[in-house]
Amino acid sequence: MIIPDVEFTLKDGRSALIRSPRDEDIPGMLDYLYKSAGETEFILRYPEECGKYTPEGEKALFDRVNAADNEAMLVCLVEGKVAGNSQIMWSRGIKTRHRASVAIALLKEYWGQGIGTRMFREMIRIAEENENILQVELDFVEGNTRARALYEKMGFRLTGVRPNAIRLKNGTLLNEYSMIREIRR
Repeated sequence: MIIPDVEFTLKDGRSALIRSPRDEDIPGMLDYLYKSAGETEFILRYPEECGKYTPEGEKALFDRVNAADNEAMLVCLVEGKVAGNSQIMWSRGIKTRHRASVAIALLKEYWGQGIGTRMFREMIRIAEENENILQVELDFVEGNTRARALYEKMGFRLTGVRPNAIRLKNGTLLNEYSMIREIRR
């Protein structure tokens, strides 16, 4: 699904653009995936796992998502650089098409600039425009208090926990929490 471009101003005054991914974003997206994986333990990949991402694979992903009628990817560019991305997707199945799933990540240098809030507004708008979607769901890793605060600000509430769902390289086990936001109709 292609989304309309959204231009906005960051808290520090820089201009930002949220839009669907394009082929020209592939090099920046590959850099972003690698860098973001090393900045925090809250992303579900380590930098060394990013070798599976290739220009061809990203192009295929962009093409598939942009052509889909049940998902959208949003890329945020700041001064032409990929600062973050998010994705919303939902099932076509009759029993589960009322549930959408979202995910988001930003490079650390852009935290606290309003990008996450703006991306969530767009994902919620997409969900609200689909008459079948009644709730938006997400997961986050224990200790990610910044993300949890954003999700709660956007209307999500805690619904469950998967104990020891994440195991870090050093053996530390972390819980994964689930949240939902209901779409009022």
